[in-house]
Amino acid sequence: MALIHSILMGAVAGMRAMTPLATVANAACNGTLPRGNGAPRLLSNRLASTGAKLLAAGELAGDKMEDAPDRIVPAGMLARIVTGAVAGMALAPREQRPLAAVLGAGAAVGMAYVSFNLRVRAIRRFGQKTTGAVEDAITVGSATLIARSAAPSRRRLLRR
Repeated sequence: MALIHSILMGAVAGMRAMTPLATVANAACNGTLPRGNGAPRLLSNRLASTGAKLLAAGELAGDKMEDAPDRIVPAGMLARIVTGAVAGMALAPREQRPLAAVLGAGAAVGMAYVSFNLRVRAIRRFGQKTTGAVEDAITVGSATLIARSAAPSRRRLLRR
C-alpha cells in the first residue's frame, strides 16, 4: 500500500517535472514525510527545498509560453523520470526505495504521454494559458494531497 503514493507522485511528475520534487522537499523540511522513508538527505535542506520551489514556479510560468517545449522531448522526459524516481523514493519505506524509484519513474513516463495527448486536445479548444492553468491546479493540488496522505497522521505521531 505504501507504494501507491510513489506511483501517484510519479504520475504528477509526468505532468510537471518539478512540482513533485518541490512538494517532497517541502515535506522533508517540515518533517512530514513517512517515517523510515527513502528520501535523500539533500531534500530536507532548506536551501534545496527553496530552490526546488523556485524551479517549480518557473516551470509553471514557463509552461504558458507559446514556445514552451513539449513535455515528451528527451530533456523533458529525462527530468520527469528523475524527479518521479526521487519523489517516489521519498514517499516509500527505505527498504522499498529501488522499487519505488522504478514505479515513480514509470508512472511519470506514462502520464507524460497521456497528459500530453490530453493537453494538445484541450489547447485546441480552450487555448494554451487556460489549459495550462487548469493543469497547474490539478498538478499542484494532486501533489499536495498525495504528500499529505503519505504523511503520518497526527494521531500516530502523538502515540510515538
